[in-house]
Amino acid sequence: MSTLKDRITDDMKAAMRAKDADRLGAIRMLLAACKQREVDERIVLDDTAVVAIVDKLIKQRKDSITAFAAAARTDLVDKETAELKVLEAYLPQRLSADEVNTAVATLVAELGAAGPGDMGKVMGAAKARLAGKADMGLVSAAVKQALAQ
Repeated sequence: MSTLKDRITDDMKAAMRAKDADRLGAIRMLLAACKQREVDERIVLDDTAVVAIVDKLIKQRKDSITAFAAAARTDLVDKETAELKVLEAYLPQRLSADEVNTAVATLVAELGAAGPGDMGKVMGAAKARLAGKADMGLVSAAVKQALAQ
């Protein structure tokens, strides 16, 4: 069975053959981040860990796009947007906002959480259960809303 990391490596080879420099750069950056984590922690990454790295890189790209847009650097916004599209191809299907709200409501009920003081407890459980499946910004907003009721 092929892993996500194998798929990324195959895509890098295809980008090299096609001489697609922009796509190649984004894929190499992703593989470098994976390799760095493997070396630092002396582990072999599984698909879940690779998805977490992709999520982190996507968040960085979104933050950069916001900063570059505020500075009117459209050239850099375009570059970051292209990298973002390449990275998003490696994410699994995301949960919709309704599915996130349902999952958070279930978690709050399971944990017996009530009030904003339990935000950390609920987010810890939500991160364990929904990491890689949902945008954690959406999850955080849903938890805040659920605990405010």
